[in-house]
Amino acid sequence: MIGQRLEVRQGQGLVITPQLQQAIKLLQLSNLELEAYVEAELERNPLLSRDEAEAPDQPADTPSASETELTFSEGTPSPDGALDAPSDALYDAAPGERNEVQTDAQPGLSDWSRAGNGGGFDHDDFERPDEHELTLSEHLQAQASLAGFTPSEHAIALTLIDSVDEAGYLRANLGEIAERLNVPMERMEQVLSRCHGFEPSGVMARSVPECLKLQLIDCNRFDPAMAALLDNLDLLARRDLAALRKICGVDQEDLSEMIAEIQGLTPRPGAGFGSEPAQTIIPDVFVRSDPAGGWKVELNSDTLPRLLMDKRYHAEVTASARSDVDKVFVADCASQASWLVKSLDQRARTILKVASEIVRQQDAFMAFGVEFLRPLTLKMVAEAIEMHESTVSRVTSNKYVSTPRGVFELKFFFTAALQSSDGGATHSAEAVRYRIKGLIDAEDVTGEVLSDDRIVEILQEAGIDIARRTVAKYREALKIPSSVERRRQRRAA
Repeated sequence: MIGQRLEVRQGQGLVITPQLQQAIKLLQLSNLELEAYVEAELERNPLLSRDEAEAPDQPADTPSASETELTFSEGTPSPDGALDAPSDALYDAAPGERNEVQTDAQPGLSDWSRAGNGGGFDHDDFERPDEHELTLSEHLQAQASLAGFTPSEHAIALTLIDSVDEAGYLRANLGEIAERLNVPMERMEQVLSRCHGFEPSGVMARSVPECLKLQLIDCNRFDPAMAALLDNLDLLARRDLAALRKICGVDQEDLSEMIAEIQGLTPRPGAGFGSEPAQTIIPDVFVRSDPAGGWKVELNSDTLPRLLMDKRYHAEVTASARSDVDKVFVADCASQASWLVKSLDQRARTILKVASEIVRQQDAFMAFGVEFLRPLTLKMVAEAIEMHESTVSRVTSNKYVSTPRGVFELKFFFTAALQSSDGGATHSAEAVRYRIKGLIDAEDVTGEVLSDDRIVEILQEAGIDIARRTVAKYREALKIPSSVERRRQRRAA
C-alpha cells in the first residue's frame, strides 16, 4: 500500500568542511593566481590585513618554516599541519546518497564556496580543465610524449620546447642549454633533429632558411638547387634572378617553379596556434647546493602572501555590533580570516614537503645533469611523504623550481615508467611507444602484420611487462590502425 511513514536510516555521508574546500582550492593555484585571490579577499574581508613586518630571527637550531636542508641520505621533512585529501575521505558516501553531503561548518561560515544541494561543493570548481585554445607549446609537448624519447631525451626536448616563440622558431642557444643540462652538444643536435619532425612542418627551426628547408624536406622537394636558393634568399629579395640562375644552375622556367614553391611555404609555422599572455616565471621554490653536502630547499618568500587577522579591530567591531545580522557578518569574517591564514600556511608547508621529496629523488639530476633523471611518478612521491596522489598532483601544477640546472615546472621531474618482467630496471612509457611504432614500421620488411597480442609477446620477451590494452592504447595514440585494418590496406595496395 502507498502511504506516508517515518523511518530512521543509518548510512555513510560525504563530509567535507568549507575549510578543506578552501585549502584544496588554494593548493592548486599558481603564485600569480594566489596573489589575485588574496587581493580579492583583502577587499572583501575587513578583518584581513597584510603582515608587513619582517619575520623574527629564529634560533640557529630551529628550522625555518620555509626552509629545509637535505642530504643524499636524509629523508624529507614532516611539517605539522600538512594538507592532504585522500580519496577515501572524499568519496565515502553510500551509493545513491552522495548528494546528501553534510558540512561540519562553524557558525557564520556558510558562504565559503559555491555550495550545492545539501551543502556539497562543485567538483568542477577544482577539477574542470581549462577551456582554452591549444597553444603551440602544448601541441609540441604532446608530440614529445609520443616521440619515443628516453627520459633524458624527453627532458631535453621539453627544455627546447620552452624556448620556442609564438612564430615557431627556437630562440635559444644550444650550447648554453647543453652546458646547463650537462649533455654533449651532439646529443642536443640529435634531439633537436627529431623535434624537427614535429608538426607543424618547419617548427623549431633556428632561422627562416632552416624553416623553409624543413618544409621542403617534408614534401620531398629539397635538392641541391633548392639548397642554393635558400642560401641566397637575399638575392631573391632583391629580385636578382640572373645571379640566382647562375648560382642554382637552373634555367628561367625551373627558377620560376622553385620561387613558386618557396612562396607556397609558411615562414611562421606556429602562427596557426593560440597564444597565451607572456608571463615572467617566478619560482615557488629555490634549490641550492649546500657546502656541507646535499641540497638546500627553500620557498620563495616573495610569492608567499603574509596575512593576519586584525584582532584589535575585530574586538572593536564585535563590541559595537548590535543586530544579529551584524554579529553574524563579523563572525563570518573572523572565521574566514582565521582559516585563510591557516590555509596559506598549510599550502606553503605542503609545497615545501613535496618539493623536498622531488629533490631527494632527483638529486642525481641536480648534481650531474639530465642524463641522470630518474623515472618518477606521483605515486612514488605520495607514498614517500604519506600523502595522496591527488594532493601531489595539485601541488606540482603551475609550480616552478629554480635549480642549478635552470627553472623547471615541478611536473618536469615526473617520467612514466613500465615495470620490467624480469625484475630489472623499469622502462619509460615513451620508449615503449617508440618500440611499438618500430615493430609496426618493420612490417613492410618482414611481411608479417603484428596483432596487439603478438606485440605483447615480443615486448615481454624483451623484458617489458605490458598488457594488451596498453599496447592498443599506445597504438591508437600513435594514430596507427589495428592489425585488421593494416592487413586490409596491404591487400588493397
